[in-house]
Amino acid sequence: MVGGVQFSCQCGAVTGTLAQAGPRSGDHVVCHCVDCQKFASVLSAEARILGDFGGTALYQSRCAAMSISSGKDKLACMHLTEKPTLRWYASCCNTPMFNTYANGRVPYITTLLANCIPGEVERHIGPAVGHLFLPFEAQSRADLVPMSFSQLIRRFVLRMIKDLVAGDRKKSALFDPLTLEPIAKPQELALPCRPAQD
Repeated sequence: MVGGVQFSCQCGAVTGTLAQAGPRSGDHVVCHCVDCQKFASVLSAEARILGDFGGTALYQSRCAAMSISSGKDKLACMHLTEKPTLRWYASCCNTPMFNTYANGRVPYITTLLANCIPGEVERHIGPAVGHLFLPFEAQSRADLVPMSFSQLIRRFVLRMIKDLVAGDRKKSALFDPLTLEPIAKPQELALPCRPAQD
């Protein structure tokens, strides 16, 4: 079933909708990587965001499918590492919200599902299709389907191409439609706060 899924930050100032959310419109995955865990940690949001084995439930969809209803001026973003991933959060209550590329030229967005109404996630988006970067102690769990990063890339490339061809990357709520630069100036974490790099 496809439908709108509502999301909000912890204090309720930032709200919005994932339009036409469903398993054919995006990918529900759980990421157990160090960077996703650090994103929750630096904002002291581990209890809200992280699940079993430090996993972050994400929904990767077309950038124009996400809209902000309130609190757009409360959104802030940061770079955790030298990688181009931009991490978005609600500055009013330090709630991790989204992941994107550093600018709108590469159109993708992942929404952290911990901020969505659970019933709507279950009804419209469904269960996770895979787990990225599963820790060794979780790999024997039959209920946790491993997914490689390359598999995830292959799944969202088609949606990215559609956004490029249709011009929908200019409809992202997080980037200026003319310059494709983020609507908030990215913050660079101090080096001691950054995750260790391989």
